[in-house]
Amino acid sequence: MKLFGSYLKYRAKTIVTCILIAGIFASSYLLFDMPKIAVLYPLALTLGIGLIAASVDLVFFVKRHNRILSEELPSPKNKLEEDYQFIIEKMREEAEIAGQKASADYTDMVEYYTVWAHQIKTPIAAMRLNLQSEDTDSARRLMGDLNRIEAYVEMVLTFLRLDSNNTDYLIKEYDIDEIVRSAIRKFSREFILKKLKLEYEQVTYKAVTDSKWLTFIVEQIISNAVKYTSEGSVRIYMSTPGVLCIEDTGIGISEEDLPRIFENGYTGFNGREDKRASGIGLYLCKRIADNLGHKLSAESEPGVGTKLMIDLRKKNIGIE
Repeated sequence: MKLFGSYLKYRAKTIVTCILIAGIFASSYLLFDMPKIAVLYPLALTLGIGLIAASVDLVFFVKRHNRILSEELPSPKNKLEEDYQFIIEKMREEAEIAGQKASADYTDMVEYYTVWAHQIKTPIAAMRLNLQSEDTDSARRLMGDLNRIEAYVEMVLTFLRLDSNNTDYLIKEYDIDEIVRSAIRKFSREFILKKLKLEYEQVTYKAVTDSKWLTFIVEQIISNAVKYTSEGSVRIYMSTPGVLCIEDTGIGISEEDLPRIFENGYTGFNGREDKRASGIGLYLCKRIADNLGHKLSAESEPGVGTKLMIDLRKKNIGIE
């Protein structure tokens, strides 16, 4: 029906002109006081021929419309349509060249930052080795800062690789306990430094996911929990089989900020108070979780704490 309406608009001038001509002829017959049959017969005949012609034209209109939708331009009927098609082809060529250039620039940028990340990881690893031999408050603080630097480097790489066609997903069944434990070990010194209690309940659950990318999500959530919790505990458990929960007793998130915490660059009130917040971490977690077929959600109350939930039960991705 919408297409028929578009056709009527497309042929509006022709239809109005035909109606006017038919009206003029009918008026002329009536003015000369001719018999009605002499008026109605040619009028009906003209109307019938006009409807047949309009039907044929409508069929061709629909066919041309369908060809354009299939990105195949129909043969031009006149010089004006030929000019339009020339402009479209020119724009298509320019868009293709621009797309190739953008893709090449993006690849160069990813390669540059990848090399940069690998180079900067060398002094980070050296500093980590030096600090591991010390067990002082100062060494723990430096190790915490080093962990954050390393997390920011990983964030840069993750942000760049998310839209890449070469993202290295390895989808298969993994033991979630092993992923969680590796993430916990990374922040062990920060737990000790801030005197936070870790309540870890063994989950004994296997999920179809990617180990590296799920580890990034878990590490980012634990990092936020430690960062925004000055006293109390961080609890890691499964509320129901397949739903991993990371819950802290930190400053929490206000009710108006909670629906937007997964938006790119959104930091909320607490993030604006804490100048270290970038608003990218949870955005990356949400994007990765969606790519892996998992569901990431949050519950929070200011002054009480925050709970992030990763639903690992969805399996709409294939096993390699």
